[in-house]
Amino acid sequence: MLSKSLVIFVGIGIISGLLFGVYLIDVKNTSQLVYVEGAGISIVTEKFDFKKGEEIKIKIINTGTVPLTFSDASYGLRITGLSGILMYTPTSVQVESELKPNDEIEFSWDQIKNDGDDALEGLYKISVNGFDPIGDKVERSTTVTIWK
Repeated sequence: MLSKSLVIFVGIGIISGLLFGVYLIDVKNTSQLVYVEGAGISIVTEKFDFKKGEEIKIKIINTGTVPLTFSDASYGLRITGLSGILMYTPTSVQVESELKPNDEIEFSWDQIKNDGDDALEGLYKISVNGFDPIGDKVERSTTVTIWK
């Protein structure tokens, strides 16, 4: 017969493993390209796992049927850690940009943060946001992993 504490610890381990798995499914969003009627935007990278120092190519695609506007030439691109701390935004001018339906723009990130340091291994969230013709916010994000 098993001891009571062993059963409790195994039960807690199973439950926490299940909850962590559900969390990772939500964080590790793998559906990048989704076409919609109305306003829609997608972020596409060539893969999800990158080696440290490898260039990450990021495509921002208007997957909707209406044009989208952005407040600057970076198209609202932000790369953050999962904690939300900003790691990188492209240098851009403050000029309003537009992305017509099915148009795309490509950026690349060399894994150098805005402060000049190299990005560490871990999960990073790539997000983009813009506005549809009536002024509603349109946003999308995906995650990538940097490995040693």
